[in-house]
Amino acid sequence: MTAIRLAFSALVAVGVLSHAGPGIAQNPKQAGQDSSVIQSCIKSVKGAATNAERCIGLIANPCLRRPGALSNADAVACASRESSVWDDILNETFRRLGGKLDAEQNVKLRDMQRAWIESRDRTCAFYYDFHQGSIAVPMSAVCVNRETARRALFLLDFLNDTEGR
Repeated sequence: MTAIRLAFSALVAVGVLSHAGPGIAQNPKQAGQDSSVIQSCIKSVKGAATNAERCIGLIANPCLRRPGALSNADAVACASRESSVWDDILNETFRRLGGKLDAEQNVKLRDMQRAWIESRDRTCAFYYDFHQGSIAVPMSAVCVNRETARRALFLLDFLNDTEGR
């Protein structure tokens, strides 16, 4: 991986929150509210995970429409704010699902998840490789949010299947 792509990955991972416009950086109270919004949306959806994809963007999109949210750093901060909620949901779902599987299935779940992380990171880094401009950074952050959310919903379907047995 090139130094530029490593720097990009670090930039997206950190979320550039320290450079975000006023009111965009997340505090613990806001984090709890953000989580509640997404969790409520997920619970309100009936059927497969694809139906719950309407819950993606509930935090990031309004954040991006706020007055003063004009810079690329603001866009990254908004996407990262929502992505942190989806990452928490993903990790908790992974933990709970793993608790319901046998040892062999757990190994396969872990391996599948590691492969997915690599795929997500490569997919979202491609925005930089393709566009090679400053717009690639927020586009990549939005990609990380979207793909993390989709993965959380994917694993939630498996967890729901185990709880419905």
